[in-house]
Amino acid sequence: MDLAPKPLQSQDASILKSTAESRLKNFMQDVTGRALVMMESATQGQHGIAMDLVQEAFISLHKSYAEKSTEEWYPLFYTILNNKLQDWRRKEARRNQPFSFFKKVSLDDDEVEFDNLVDESTPSPLEFLDQAVTAEEIQEAIAKLPVRQQQAFMLRAWEGFDTQTTAQIMNCTEGSVKTHYHRAIQGLRASLAHLNPYLGGSSE
Repeated sequence: MDLAPKPLQSQDASILKSTAESRLKNFMQDVTGRALVMMESATQGQHGIAMDLVQEAFISLHKSYAEKSTEEWYPLFYTILNNKLQDWRRKEARRNQPFSFFKKVSLDDDEVEFDNLVDESTPSPLEFLDQAVTAEEIQEAIAKLPVRQQQAFMLRAWEGFDTQTTAQIMNCTEGSVKTHYHRAIQGLRASLAHLNPYLGGSSE
């Protein structure tokens, strides 16, 4: 015979909901800044669009994955955010090219992969800062990269995801991630070399 009063069940559900919302709040505080930097770079400095994309990703995360652990939220959030960014880019591409619905819209300008490219170790952005390059200068250099290179660099270097997880988030192959990331590193070193000669350029 069940002697537990029913009001407790409702109370337990309320506690669980409150806990999930508290976890989400803490999670948002942790990732919002970095996610906004990523989206502002990807949307060429459109802060309002970047905010909308990040907020929509948080809403979708909470709606579909509230029961997941906080650790599971990180790749899930960035996967959702990437999908929303790609949807926005497609809409922008079609808006700017009215007849593009007759053909496939290509969003990537460096899809050719290096088959034998060795995955580089993920540099900390602080390595650049230690070499007297400011965060603002790094962000400006990142914004000049193609969007997929931006994503690969920031997911690997800023968020610390491995190649496999980054590929899942970006919905591409690990080889493609390595290619985008390798080119991003080269592009950043080239952009920042005039500020510090020790950055130089990476060799193939």
